[in-house]
Amino acid sequence: MLDIAQSLGAGFATALTPLYLYYALLGTILGTITGVLPGLGPLGAMAILLGFTLTMDPTGAMILFAGIYYGAMYGGSTTSILLNIPGEAASVVTCIDGYKMTQKGRGGAALTIAAVGSFIAGTISILGLIVVALFLSDIALRFGPPEFLAIGVAGLILLMRLTGGPLLQSLIMILVGMALATVGVDFLTGLERFTYGIAELGQGLEFLPVAMGVFGIAEVLTTVQDRQVPRKVGRVSMKELLPTRTEWKRSVPPMLRGSGLGFLLGLVPGPSPVIATFTSYIVEKKISRRPEEFGHGAIEAVAGPEAANNAAVGGAYVPLFALGIPFTPAMAVVLGALMLHGLTPGPNLIRAQADLFWAVIASMYIGNLMLLLLNLPLVNVFVSILRIPRHILLPTIVLICLVGVYSVNASPLDLLLLAIFGFVGYVLREVGFQPAPLILAMVIGPMIETSLRQSLSITGGNLADIVFRPICLTMYAIASLAFVVPLALRWFPRARPAAPGVPDRAADDV
Repeated sequence: MLDIAQSLGAGFATALTPLYLYYALLGTILGTITGVLPGLGPLGAMAILLGFTLTMDPTGAMILFAGIYYGAMYGGSTTSILLNIPGEAASVVTCIDGYKMTQKGRGGAALTIAAVGSFIAGTISILGLIVVALFLSDIALRFGPPEFLAIGVAGLILLMRLTGGPLLQSLIMILVGMALATVGVDFLTGLERFTYGIAELGQGLEFLPVAMGVFGIAEVLTTVQDRQVPRKVGRVSMKELLPTRTEWKRSVPPMLRGSGLGFLLGLVPGPSPVIATFTSYIVEKKISRRPEEFGHGAIEAVAGPEAANNAAVGGAYVPLFALGIPFTPAMAVVLGALMLHGLTPGPNLIRAQADLFWAVIASMYIGNLMLLLLNLPLVNVFVSILRIPRHILLPTIVLICLVGVYSVNASPLDLLLLAIFGFVGYVLREVGFQPAPLILAMVIGPMIETSLRQSLSITGGNLADIVFRPICLTMYAIASLAFVVPLALRWFPRARPAAPGVPDRAADDV
């Protein structure tokens, strides 16, 4: 415990240097702006800025991205509460009761509760991140290739069940992502794969243009065709930001419950902040003494979900730092940033790059405090960003993407890939496909391939020795249950005999 306190103290000493404070402040401001702008989200912002992180050191890049992630969670709640416009997916639930509170003249109080809940959740999730990441990293040091293979496969299977889209679509996206990960020179044989004579593809498809195209350019193309008329942006006075004593009393327990729930769900592959907010809302409504108020301006319905989505961010960093595996699309971009700096996340990172790990942990707390101190007084400034005309905002985003991609390798091929995957991402959205599994599979794919080949080499091709190891078997069992149980629940109602006088739907279907 003393070592943790000393390491955390050293982390704060590093994070409080002027340069890292600047990165934390820049990240929280950019994140809040990202959250306010509908559709872009933290994933799009991080993908757009990925190339620019090469001008920073790895610690600065991680601090910037952490600030963007936390800031976007809070910025999305601002427009959800004041305008009924969710800035990003995790803020959809906040619209339900947050906007009702605004209509009742309590929008300022809802903003304050959301900000304080986010700060409390961020603090709790950071403590959880420290404890769980260190514990998992100690265990992971004893993992071999079969264990990492099991974690990667199980993670992708769980992701298929939790993306919210049809199972077949998620499977297709994962297979396409893994196929893209095979482009380049085979590390074992030295042979080129799927390069089609293009020398620049020998090193594989660059993650940067793919991610920026699928999430940055595609978002711009989607926004261009949105004809929705912007809502009138009002103002919130400082006096309106003060909740009543009753509102505080009703908000604190949901904040604590949402913090714990959000952190635990952040450990699960998939869009954890979104899942956490919906789960928190359902839990608060179930245990509330006033369930009839939900949907009509219940303060608990703002406090719980807002705490849950911020806590899920801290939980999402655990598998990245401890195992080197991203369980969310945003963490895949963070992993890409570390790899651009020549770092490989995992249990060895926490030991070999302890300064980076503890500085990022400390900066998360500092960033949360900055959000609390800056966002409430400046809420009117951030909301006014919605007044920026699209014909100025969208070309600016495209220009940032072009400069960011070209600045890394000065390669025209990267610009071509940016355009291609931007169009691909747009088409995928239009036909109802979620592109996030593609990016995650592209990142995790090389690890799965490497672990599989190493495992086969170690065991002499014996699959039983790969699967029937305690940790591997546990991971495959969990993934199998997540895959089979929902299908069984769908089938069992059809298998039950129909009640007298009630037509058998299964027979009708036949």
